[in-house]
Amino acid sequence: MFGFFGRKGQEEKKKEENFCVESDLSKGIGLKVPSFHESVNYMYQKVKEAQLSNVADRFEAMEAVRCKFCKEGVSCQLCSMGPCRITPKTPRGVCGIDVHGIVMRNLLIKANMGLSAYTYHCREAALTLLETAKGNTIYEIKDPSKIDLLAEVLDIDTSLPLNEKAKLVAEGVLKSLSQNDYSVFVEKLAPESRKEVFRKLGIMPKGPMNELVDSVTRSMTNIDGDYISLALAALRNGVASAFGALIPLEIIQDALYGTPTPHECEVDFGVLDPDYVNILPNGHEPFVGMALVEVAKDPEIQKMAREAGAKGIKIVGSIETGQEMMARLQCGDVFAGLTSNWISIEYFLSTGAVDVFAMDMNCSLANLKEYADKYNFKLVAVSNLIGVPGSIRLEYKPGKEKEIAKEIIKIAIENFKERKNKPNTDVSRFKQKAIVGFSAEAIVNALGGSLNPLLEVIKSGDIKGVVALVNCTSLANGPQDSMTVQIAKELIKRDILVIGAGCGNAGLQKAGLETLEAVDKYAGPKLAGICKALGIPPVLSFGTCTDTGRIIMTVIAIANALGVDPSQLPVAVTAPEYMEQKAVIDGFSAVAMGLYTHVSPVPPVTGSDKVVKLLTEEVEGLTGGKIAVGNDPILAADGIEEHIMKKREALGI
Repeated sequence: MFGFFGRKGQEEKKKEENFCVESDLSKGIGLKVPSFHESVNYMYQKVKEAQLSNVADRFEAMEAVRCKFCKEGVSCQLCSMGPCRITPKTPRGVCGIDVHGIVMRNLLIKANMGLSAYTYHCREAALTLLETAKGNTIYEIKDPSKIDLLAEVLDIDTSLPLNEKAKLVAEGVLKSLSQNDYSVFVEKLAPESRKEVFRKLGIMPKGPMNELVDSVTRSMTNIDGDYISLALAALRNGVASAFGALIPLEIIQDALYGTPTPHECEVDFGVLDPDYVNILPNGHEPFVGMALVEVAKDPEIQKMAREAGAKGIKIVGSIETGQEMMARLQCGDVFAGLTSNWISIEYFLSTGAVDVFAMDMNCSLANLKEYADKYNFKLVAVSNLIGVPGSIRLEYKPGKEKEIAKEIIKIAIENFKERKNKPNTDVSRFKQKAIVGFSAEAIVNALGGSLNPLLEVIKSGDIKGVVALVNCTSLANGPQDSMTVQIAKELIKRDILVIGAGCGNAGLQKAGLETLEAVDKYAGPKLAGICKALGIPPVLSFGTCTDTGRIIMTVIAIANALGVDPSQLPVAVTAPEYMEQKAVIDGFSAVAMGLYTHVSPVPPVTGSDKVVKLLTEEVEGLTGGKIAVGNDPILAADGIEEHIMKKREALGI
């Protein structure tokens, strides 16, 4: 009924010892392991010995107490008459809502949170651009062409002086976030064929802030109990997120910090050298991280670190903030590379090589004080959203970034003086090269300035299709990054090019899939030939979850070049370890764009057969996209390949 690819059916058999044993883990056979990666498993044992709370053990403990009603999406806790649980004997909540309304409303609430987070990030990017245009920040506009791109969307004169134009662009983006009529970014950037679908379904969105107000209000008790209208609201949110928030925020960040271009960098725990002052900007926004790099380049700042007994200062990327930075910065004297994704945080912080963990708006664990106390580092919250106990608060505001960066560096140097003679764990062997920094522009440049070579190899079948792997990382369907790595290997083996983004992208990087060596090792023969001709890996690093907008624009460019709607392309999306609310809104964005979207683990919707049928079958007749689920990487890849081949056949290629 749910279209599972997995062999276990709707009620999966319990995981052996709660962590799957994966044959693909060369050193994990017969062992309980929390991760695909040797570095994480190694440090997990160290954390266990130290008897510290950690994400793997907390997940295992929770397995014994998980609520069946919550897993199926059939519980509601919104009002004082609840919580309500839907069963055959209690088919409606106290307010009268049925199981289908409760399940879809719960999913919409998650989508609301994802849209809110992306809109927040876009607002911060626009405010940063505004102050930069006024000359008030440490940043400069590194890619003026992106200001022109936004100016054209917003009907701003592109012949104006750069800073004046950038100021108007920033103000225009801020205004667009709360548009009360149709979003200008959807009107200008979505293909006409998609806009026809949006209009027909009533999901042509306003600005994302206004959509969010409507959608959160709709999600309250006694307002909308119809699973169909709730689902349409989620799809409308998806369109608002992709076009109204994600696309402008990444274009702004390209303007400020440079459009990503391919280059080699290093990832995994080995990028942490305990002989340096190590500062880790963590989260999803690159603003403070980029300021730290600029300030740390100052010879006088480096001298201060050496006088404290260190070899110097290193800025080390952590999760999506690190991905944003790594896509644009060369690994070198100041920027060291990327540690890993969010599940790894406790494990790399326990190496004893960190001085400051600087946290912006996303993905900082609430229990980090016990790690900071034991392993001698400082927690610094640079966003007013972050509430990690024990944090020093240095709130980022555009124009204060240099001051904040200097204060963080001062704190880190003082911390190093305390840390330098204390024990640390040698993780230097855990280091992997990766080619990062791909974008639509980088692909076009690699193809000689035109998409035509890519279109030709897709038409010829040398590349069967393209799959965007946009992902979190989760323990809910096996060891960290195991499903992500295995499905990527399956796809490239079948001559399907993979684009990586999100936390899962770090998993692909650490597994060696974003290297030229991966071409001969993992790619199918036809894809391998194309990769060698272009000098690219079989998995292209597109960055973070916010690059969903960048990926959608790439899909639109290919569709426009072929003269078809995006839903007709031999492309698909997979989120093989989706975890949090941003992933939910990304899924609705993809389905609204007409894309086949595989997700794992199974979302909490199985309690409603109508919602399941809508998402996995009926929506395809409305948008051209649909959700497919399954926790078996081979069977999931089978489904994706089958979809791609059907699209190829329909196009006559």
